[in-house]
Amino acid sequence: MLVAGIKSRPIYPGIAIDPHAKRHIFALQGEGALALTEQGEALTAAILGRSEILYTAGGSRGQEHDQLLLALQPDMFWQGPTTATLLFRLKGSLANATMGTRLYIAGTEGFIGQAMQIALDLGMDFSSIPTEHRGSLARRVQCVHCKGITENVTASPFACSHCRLPLLVRDHYSRRLAAFQGVNIDAEEPGTAPQPEELFS
Repeated sequence: MLVAGIKSRPIYPGIAIDPHAKRHIFALQGEGALALTEQGEALTAAILGRSEILYTAGGSRGQEHDQLLLALQPDMFWQGPTTATLLFRLKGSLANATMGTRLYIAGTEGFIGQAMQIALDLGMDFSSIPTEHRGSLARRVQCVHCKGITENVTASPFACSHCRLPLLVRDHYSRRLAAFQGVNIDAEEPGTAPQPEELFS
């Protein structure tokens, strides 16, 4: 069960490397590494020589993506143990970035949203940041009732991890929160929520 067709649904057009950028920062999670390694001929020695790759395995399905990234021999490669650690590192990298730096983000939808929020808070224009969705379709959902956020939601309805209300996952996305909205599905008749349906595996 899903409320769809809402225009705020994010679109991820894919990563295309800007050859004119003075510096490249790649924020990659899990299978998002492939969005970079599959760039082929665009990954010239000159591009890689001015590239900083920030990577975390996240929900990766076990492939050795870090080895593929290291093999590119970028100017800088950093691997974080968690998504939260990578986001902290990304904030520092962007805070010290100079004019002409291009940011690229690839990974799960929740990761893209959180990394994008850091960039927006530092004054970057979201339309200038290439993004590519790779990996799980699980969503980051905010309960509109208690305001708590639940990570890696794969079904709708689901129980809010904070207030336990059964929430219908809407297709409405908040860029400010980097999350979809979840609303109480049985507010008028408590106890009548339908069985969860796996939608975002």
